[in-house]
Amino acid sequence: MTSATTPAAVGLGTAARKKAARRTPAPQDGGSTKLHRIERRWALLFVAAPVIGYLLFVLYPTGYALVASFTRWNGLGAMQFVGLDNYVALLSDERFHLSLYNTFFYMLGIPIGLALSLALALAMNRRLVGRAAFRTIYYIPVISSLAAIAILWQWAYNGDFGLVNQFLAFFGIEGPNWLADATWSKPAIIMMAVWKGLGYSMLLYLAAIQSVPRSLYEAASLDGAGAWQRFRAITLPMVQPVTFFLVVTNIIAGAMIFTEIQIMTPTGGPEYSTASTVFHIWQQAFKYQQMGYATAMAIVLGVLILLITLIQFRLNKRSSFVID
Repeated sequence: MTSATTPAAVGLGTAARKKAARRTPAPQDGGSTKLHRIERRWALLFVAAPVIGYLLFVLYPTGYALVASFTRWNGLGAMQFVGLDNYVALLSDERFHLSLYNTFFYMLGIPIGLALSLALALAMNRRLVGRAAFRTIYYIPVISSLAAIAILWQWAYNGDFGLVNQFLAFFGIEGPNWLADATWSKPAIIMMAVWKGLGYSMLLYLAAIQSVPRSLYEAASLDGAGAWQRFRAITLPMVQPVTFFLVVTNIIAGAMIFTEIQIMTPTGGPEYSTASTVFHIWQQAFKYQQMGYATAMAIVLGVLILLITLIQFRLNKRSSFVID
């Protein structure tokens, strides 16, 4: 049974709506209330902070460095415009070429470190006695001072009383004078860098492995897949985003390696065998006061890092996939 709406009820509803409309403040400035304007001001304030920081500490220094790369400048006096002379000089700078080679040689440690990190992550994912303690031990080098670690490994690599050669002597192997040998100096620094970054990569891989749905492994086991097949078809693809992140960040960090070189081999090693590009840039800028020339090298290095990073993004996009 339905009830009819009386004219009095209709009039009462209309009057209530008019009264509510009078209580609500009318929007101003194109539909904005005072509260909205205040919120927008605060939003712009919060957004302005990182933008201003980017302009002051990234964009402006980059532009200034680009201008300086076309000048002859000692860092203190007036700049003298020389055009492309600095970039032309790089083509015949053998030490710059050698430092570039050394820098890319150091990156051979990236796949080694990633493989070891993934193996450790798989081990730490199992139910082992003292698993938490092992995770802590592996992560301690990550949070330790890089300068302290470089000094520690410099002592360990000593040809006379270093721990590395003492360990090799236990097996009847006569170790070289690592940092004083042009053949072994770069591998020595690679081993140290891999050791230091092992815990960080392991932690990321461990988090990725633990986020893989167990149902995928169970379904693969039911289909008769073995341990290696499950690892290749499930684990590796599922940790691919972490691998991509680590490859990109390690390449950028490897291109900027400096502290280890400066502490362990202050002269750039025997025959300049350990000098990285950043180390060579530092020498040109602060030892020989050729700031304009050093800036040109920094621009070239930055462009190379950018190109390598873009290539990595392209390759990752081609190899990406989705598991249903």
